[in-house]
Amino acid sequence: MRIGIFLIVARFPDQKSEQVLASALDLIVAAEEAGFADAWIAEHHFMSYGVCPSATLLAAVAIGRTSRIGLGTAVSVLSTQHPIALAEQAAMLHHLSDGRFTLGVGRGGPWVDLEVFGTGLERFEHGFEESLDVLLAALSGERVSAAGEFFSFREVPLVPPARLRPVLACTSPPTVALAAKRGLPMLLGMHIDDRQKSSMIAMYASHGGTPQAHMAAAVAHVANSTAEARNELKESLPRWLTPGLAGYVPVDHREPPSRDISAYADFLTRVHPVGSPAHCVESILRTSEATGIQHLILMVEGMGDHQRTLENIRRLGEEVLPQVTG
Repeated sequence: MRIGIFLIVARFPDQKSEQVLASALDLIVAAEEAGFADAWIAEHHFMSYGVCPSATLLAAVAIGRTSRIGLGTAVSVLSTQHPIALAEQAAMLHHLSDGRFTLGVGRGGPWVDLEVFGTGLERFEHGFEESLDVLLAALSGERVSAAGEFFSFREVPLVPPARLRPVLACTSPPTVALAAKRGLPMLLGMHIDDRQKSSMIAMYASHGGTPQAHMAAAVAHVANSTAEARNELKESLPRWLTPGLAGYVPVDHREPPSRDISAYADFLTRVHPVGSPAHCVESILRTSEATGIQHLILMVEGMGDHQRTLENIRRLGEEVLPQVTG
């Protein structure tokens, strides 16, 4: 199996955004030292849920701080930026990292970001497929042009060019179908369980998708006992999730998303590798066997404390990784 870390760059109450960003770099370095295969960085805007507005920029800094570990975006939001600009950034990171960078992209949501960045609700609701196709064209050759509804421009050279295959975040049937038709591996979220992951992989195959190296995100936290690990996270996660999820502001008049935070924290600690080292090993292997997924990225920031997160990464590296990747 391939195991990485997943950094939402979550800001807990009483933390400063700049401190959380600096900590994220330390966590990536620690993950490399602990033997993780890769580190994936999320993009969010205008909210405490995640305080990294540019996953590509943070990945660039991390590339300069590391020598072996892979870096990826999970994800760069395609609905709020130009696909050619994102392709150029990905190509630079590919070359500057000697091939250690992987671009992950997603549709995002109907949030106020669309208003701020000027891309609008129409592109979010109807332009994602076109945006993705322009991105794929830019990452498959040395020249690119477009003549569509949302993008129309003359042929231009890509400088620097790079041939890259992005990962596509999938949370809905239409996106699963699009990933299958384009032959892209899926990134599945930590908000679904193994049964739902298996269902999405079966849906991918039903749309003609060939077997891919799909990925899945999961929460991971190690303690001396499973009860201790779960209790710690069930106490700490709501401190982040309550204000964090409230930061999702719709761009129009639709109702903002709502979630039972306590129930969600309970779900995350039950279905993911949260527990003793032995339990975490069992959980990871169970997910792999149930879904066929061989690449998990572990959200390790659940305690909201830098030193505790560093210790979590160290213990996962020493007590869990050797038993699931050997």
